[in-house]
Amino acid sequence: MNDKKEKIVNKFQAFESGQVKMLDPYCTNAFEKEIEYLKKLDFERLLAGFYENAGIAFTKIRYGGWEDSLIGGHTLGHYLTAVSQAYANAACGKEDKDLFFERIKGIVGALSECQKHTKGKPGFIFGAKIVDPENVEYQFDMVEQNKTDIFKEAWVPWYTMHKILDGLNNAYRLTGYEEALKVAAALGDWVYERAVKWSEETHKTVLGIEYGGMNDALYDLYMYTQKEEHLKAAHFFDEEALFKKVYSGEKNALNDLHANTTIPKFAGALNRYIATGDEQYLDYTIKFWDTVISHHTYATGGNSEWEHFGEDDVLDGERTNCNNETCNTYNMLKMTRKLFMITGDKKYADYYENTFINAILSSQNPKTGMTMYFQPMATGYFKVYSTEFTKFWCCTGSGMENFTKLGDSIYFKDEKGITVNMFFSSEVTYPELGIKLIQESEIPMKDTIRFIVCLPDKNHKEAKIRIRIPDWVYETSVSVNDKEISKEDGYWCIEGIWEDNESFSYTCRCKVTSKGLPDCENVFSFFYGPVLLSADLGFENMIDSSTGVDVTIPSDKIAGNEVLKVTDGRVIDYINTIDSHMERHGETLSFDLEGVDRKLVFSPHYKKARERYGIYWYFE
Repeated sequence: MNDKKEKIVNKFQAFESGQVKMLDPYCTNAFEKEIEYLKKLDFERLLAGFYENAGIAFTKIRYGGWEDSLIGGHTLGHYLTAVSQAYANAACGKEDKDLFFERIKGIVGALSECQKHTKGKPGFIFGAKIVDPENVEYQFDMVEQNKTDIFKEAWVPWYTMHKILDGLNNAYRLTGYEEALKVAAALGDWVYERAVKWSEETHKTVLGIEYGGMNDALYDLYMYTQKEEHLKAAHFFDEEALFKKVYSGEKNALNDLHANTTIPKFAGALNRYIATGDEQYLDYTIKFWDTVISHHTYATGGNSEWEHFGEDDVLDGERTNCNNETCNTYNMLKMTRKLFMITGDKKYADYYENTFINAILSSQNPKTGMTMYFQPMATGYFKVYSTEFTKFWCCTGSGMENFTKLGDSIYFKDEKGITVNMFFSSEVTYPELGIKLIQESEIPMKDTIRFIVCLPDKNHKEAKIRIRIPDWVYETSVSVNDKEISKEDGYWCIEGIWEDNESFSYTCRCKVTSKGLPDCENVFSFFYGPVLLSADLGFENMIDSSTGVDVTIPSDKIAGNEVLKVTDGRVIDYINTIDSHMERHGETLSFDLEGVDRKLVFSPHYKKARERYGIYWYFE
């Protein structure tokens, strides 16, 4: 098995978090808002349920909302990942870095104490509200019996366990804190000891109930510990029947499946390939990714309606106020990032950029730092956000993670140099090659990016810089002196000997383009370069309502007439020349839509917060 692993050679590697610094003002603000929120949270209140499950007296009380329920404890896992990412982030100041490391040690130490005093089997830790004081593993027993009343039996305990284990793995990966790995390893042992006793019927029952990415986290753990029990435990959560069904290309293979249950399963399949070299699992993941992107994805890069996949290519018919769960997007990007590093295929970089800008950046309120659960695709709704201390949705947790790792997929490396995949002002340091690359970008406000190559030791260096040619560009060029320039697999490649502070420019000309949906020939969304545009629909009657278990959603759709009549010529000709019908307001990114019977102003969707919007419009 280890021999197979040695055969895996990624096309590209990721830079360490501390080697990339985001300088883009919008992203810098997003990171700072997330840091402020993480600092406000009382991690001891997030630990209260763990102490309770271990029977240890504790003075703090757990938070409310989802944390005071049978899914309680999941937020601590997200929080541990988020503060670990913040600690490792180059943009994190020393004072905050020290604070977060102390919190990491405090959380891990508390979990270790709970593990030593566990009232469950050896290694068990958990933070959910207790149903049976005599049996803290009660929820796991209920799942094995297919009893899933979320108020009195079980609310996806394996999902919660995945978040806890993932947080411990990430704390070790990003800080090197050995105690985190010890706690994770003991928890992995507990998983193995429980799962190895499952009958075939019980195993099938467990896999039929949401378990997050238990396979994903356990494969990570195995790669750290190299313990065969952890590898076997991970494989218990590989849902072979689902993998094969999707791989077969069966029509509507994802119909009615809970999206954020399904996506992490395939993220785990990909991690099995990384851990073992079993190429079948890479094939499973690629097929799943292609299926989701080709048949289930909106303009933002998000997917799903009320958390579920629908039939293939039914997207316009499922546009509501409950589309695009943010956790789905988080998991799709996690998968996409790895697929790019493995294959080097530019299509993954294209999707990542689109989704990062138009779904992830779009999911945070830039004034408050709070994040979204659903992102409505129906015209006439508005964005709603979590609260600081009362909701604790799954997407609150993934939001903490999203905004502490904003710069992690701008740059990648190989032995020859640096690959640039996204265009944000930032800098990356490659110590092994002795170079630092600075990017000064205002895309899409302006169409030229400046790159500066810095050599800390001032000695000339040979390096190759690859710059992605994005799928949205209509004209691109590189201006550089005395270097070999070529195109390779959708990238400009610039090779040669660099001098300190040598600069070059990269031009990406933008225009307005359209994107439709497969189940309606006359509905369209619009982009300017990489940025999705949505129409500004005002602030009338902005009232929130709820769905599910205390999930906030917008109510009362107000859109006016969604059918726009083209005043001259055919719709197809109008859409094919849409750039000429969008009148830009000076140097801004606001556009007047002309040539139709309704006056609409379009602007970047990701920057909208509390206002009604329309992404999709019908034309006749």
